[in-house]
Parts: sequence; structure tokens; C-alpha cells
Amino acid sequence: MSENTQMETETTLQEEATVQEEKKVSSRKEKKEKAKIAELESKITELETKNAELENKTAKDKDDYIRLMAEFDNYRRRTAQEKLELVSTASTETIKGLLPVLDDCERALKVLLESDDSDAAKEGTELIYSKLMGYLKSKGLAVIEAIGQPFDTDLHEAVAQFPVQEEEQKGKVFDVVQTGYTLNGKVIRFAKVVVGI
Repeated sequence: MSENTQMETETTLQEEATVQEEKKVSSRKEKKEKAKIAELESKITELETKNAELENKTAKDKDDYIRLMAEFDNYRRRTAQEKLELVSTASTETIKGLLPVLDDCERALKVLLESDDSDAAKEGTELIYSKLMGYLKSKGLAVIEAIGQPFDTDLHEAVAQFPVQEEEQKGKVFDVVQTGYTLNGKVIRFAKVVVGI
């Protein structure tokens, strides 16, 4: 073999060795890149899982917040309603306590109108009665109209029955023994009535 041939062979062998070495380097780079890709994919999967967990937690927290706000709004309304009822109840007890005084005024007025006493006593009693009634009406008190009305157990309490001749008077209130009252639409004292039968 000639020197040229030998050199060519060595060159070829070196080139092949270089190619082999490049292939090994390339293979190692490829393996490193694949490892990096696998690592990045696992990180992406991990981050996606964390993201899903955080979204679920955020949705749960938002739902809890909305429920809490709704509960607070209901609580606020309920306490406001309870305060109004408390004020109403307090005034109801006070007004109930004044009803016997109102009854006495009505009786005194009726007796004075039937007697021959002075006009000053009649006017004074009427004035007291009208002022008291005006004040109580301004607080929501209303008289239950009963005479001639059909008997209603929601408003009336029957204390007696009275036979009547007219058919249209049957089942209706014939007389009122004690006046009934409502306070802001709620009955605080039933009207004691005589019912026609």
C-alpha cells in the first residue's frame, strides 16, 4: 500500500471516528433534550394541576363569599324587622293600657249627653275624648266597625245572641257591648258584640 492510500485510509478512519463521535454527541444532546422536554412536560402537568386546584378553590371561595353576603343581608333585614316589631309591640302594650281610659271617656260622654248637666261638662269631656282618640289614631289605632256588619270571628267576639225578625239581620252584629280596636291593621281587642239570630 502506498502512502497515499494509507493516508486516505487513516483520513477516512478519522472522518468515520469524527462522524461516530458527532453521532454520540448528537445522541447525548438528543437524550438531554428529551429529558428536558420530559421534565418540562411534567412541570406543565404539575402547573396545570395546581392551576385547576386554584381555580376550584377560587370558585369555592367566591361561592362562600356570595353565600355569606346573602346571609348577612338576610340577617340585616331580619334584625330591622325585629326592631320594627319591637317598637310596634311596645306601643301596642301602651295603647292597650289606654283602652280602658278610652272606654271610660265614651261612657262618661254617653251619660253626660243623656243628662241635664251643663254644656261645659259635655264640651270638656268631648274635647278630652277627641284629643285622646286623635292621638291614638295618629299612632295607628282604628275602631272596628261592627253594628250592621256580618259577624266575623277575626274581628268580633260574640257575647250574646238576639232573635231578630228581619231575615237580612240574621248573622249580623245587632249591638256592640265593648268597642274593638285594631292597631296598624292588627286586632288588639276584639269587639264584644250581640249577634242577631
